Amino acid sequence: MGPVTDSQNRPRVRMTGKERREQLLDVGRAMFAEKGFEAASIEEIASRAGVSKPVVYEHFGGKEGLYAVVVDREMRNLMDRITSALTGTNPRALVEQAALALLTYIEEQTDGFRILVRDSPVATSTGTFSSLLNDIASQVEYILVREFSARQLNPKLAGMYAQMLVGMVALTGQWWLEVRKPKREEVAAHLVNLGWNGLRGLEAKPKLSLDS
Repeated sequence: MGPVTDSQNRPRVRMTGKERREQLLDVGRAMFAEKGFEAASIEEIASRAGVSKPVVYEHFGGKEGLYAVVVDREMRNLMDRITSALTGTNPRALVEQAALALLTYIEEQTDGFRILVRDSPVATSTGTFSSLLNDIASQVEYILVREFSARQLNPKLAGMYAQMLVGMVALTGQWWLEVRKPKREEVAAHLVNLGWNGLRGLEAKPKLSLDS
């Protein structure tokens, strides 16, 4: 009896269940980043992994199950990076660290970021990426509450300003995903230049110039 082969007559690599699961996650991740959830198919994922379709169903129950695990991993990866970056007490340094953490994730985990923003663009109010941004904004809000109170600004507005800052960084990151210029450190510096200097000059009761 000859060696086991896949549908394309390639020798099928024998893996443990855990190894096969990780391989399918890697293949699915690349496929979802390349084509999106709707265009990706179980047939092509199985073919790229060198297995039959039932193997994918056995591990994940279908395309939806595989996609859910891929997205969950990416969300936890990015959230862990942002959370780890928010250390210390210097507010400007915290903004710098958070911006750089996002840009570093985009640079190092490009496929993961493509999956997140394709599923839920920054400009929408629903979806996994928007949910993630809200979680990040909640952490930024704690920092701003402290700063607002110290500057005699209304701390109840900190949540709104946190959304503004996170949205600015996320939209810039989505733009930078395609252009990749300038370098991430320079982009982060410009983000902080706008965000921090804007915060530093906040008015207690701003009004539109149209009202004057």
